[in-house]
Amino acid sequence: MAGEGIESPIDISALGVLGIFDALRIYPAVLRLAARTAEFAAAERPDAVILIDSWGFNLRVAHRLRRLRPAPVLIKYVAPQVWATRPGRARTLARVVDRLLAINTFDAPFFEREGLPVTFVGNPALRRDFNPVDTGKLTKRLGGEEGDPVLLLLPGSRRGEVERLLPHFEEAVGRLKAEWPRLRLMAAPAGPVSAMVTDHMKQWGHEVTLLDDESARLAGMRAATVALACSGTVTTELAMAGCPVVVAYRLGPVTAVVARRLIRTRYITLFNVAAQAFVAPERVQEACTGEILARDISALLGDQPRRERQIADQFAALRIMRGGIDDPIDAAAAAVVEALVPSTAGSVLAI
Repeated sequence: MAGEGIESPIDISALGVLGIFDALRIYPAVLRLAARTAEFAAAERPDAVILIDSWGFNLRVAHRLRRLRPAPVLIKYVAPQVWATRPGRARTLARVVDRLLAINTFDAPFFEREGLPVTFVGNPALRRDFNPVDTGKLTKRLGGEEGDPVLLLLPGSRRGEVERLLPHFEEAVGRLKAEWPRLRLMAAPAGPVSAMVTDHMKQWGHEVTLLDDESARLAGMRAATVALACSGTVTTELAMAGCPVVVAYRLGPVTAVVARRLIRTRYITLFNVAAQAFVAPERVQEACTGEILARDISALLGDQPRRERQIADQFAALRIMRGGIDDPIDAAAAAVVEALVPSTAGSVLAI
C-alpha cells in the first residue's frame, strides 16, 4: 500500500512477534495500539473497514469499532488458520465482522457454518510472475563453474525465528560444504532482520552471496538448485519459482509445548496443506537440526529426477491453491465492492 502512495499514521512494526512470552510482553502495547487504530478509523467515518490479517490485533480493533453507531461494514481479509488450531476462532470472528475474504480454498466451511459470509479471493502471493526474472547478473556474482549446485537460504523475517534457526542453518551449511565443496551459497535476509543475519553469516567461514534487493531475491529463487527456508509465505514463492524447498521451523520450548496441544494439522506449509501431503520436507522442532536439514538438502542436490518430481508436485499443489482465481487482487477488490452494495460507498479504510 505504501507503494501506491498510502501513508500509515500508525506504526505496527512492534506487532511482528511470535511466541507466548513475546506476545505477553507486548500485550499492553497491542491494546493501546488497537484502541488508537479504532479511534482513528472512527474519526475517518469510512463506509467500510478492511482488517488485514493480524488476527489478535484486528479482533480488538473490530470489537471497538462495533461499539460505534453507525458502525462501518467490517471486512476481514485473510482468515485465522482455524483449520490448524483453535477452531473456536471461527465463531468469534463471525460475531464481529460482516464478511470474510479468504485466501485459501479450504477456509470457507469453518466460517460459513458459523453464519459468516465468505468469499474466496485467492492468495495474492500466487499473483507473482517469475517469467521475466533474469538470473544472468546473479549467476556472474556467484562465480564458480556452470553446473555448480546453488543453495538459497531464507531464515525468516522475525527476530525470534531467525535466532532459533540460524545455528541449525549454519551446521547444515558446514556439513553440506564438506560433502559438496563446489556448493554456492546465497541468502536473502528479510529487511527487519537483515543486519542480524548478515553479521551472523559473516562468522560462518563460508562465502555467502547476499541478495539485498527484491529483484536479486527473485533471481535467487530462480537460480537456486535447492532452497532451505523458514516456514512462511516465501515457501509459496519458491514453489512458484520452480525451486524445490526444504522447510524449517522452530518455536521456543514453552510455546512448542502449548502448540502441540493446539495444532490439528500435520502440515505447516500451505502448499503441503493444499495437497494433503509432504510435497516439500518439513523439519520442525527436534527434527530441525543441522544434520537432518543437510541430509534432506543433499538428497535433493544429488538426485535431479527427485528435484523435478518435487517441483512438479509443488506446481500441482499451487493449482489447488489458486482455486480457479486468475487475479487475487482483482477478486478481493470486487468482493469489497460487492460487500458495500447497495451502499453508495465513498471510502474504504484498510487496517
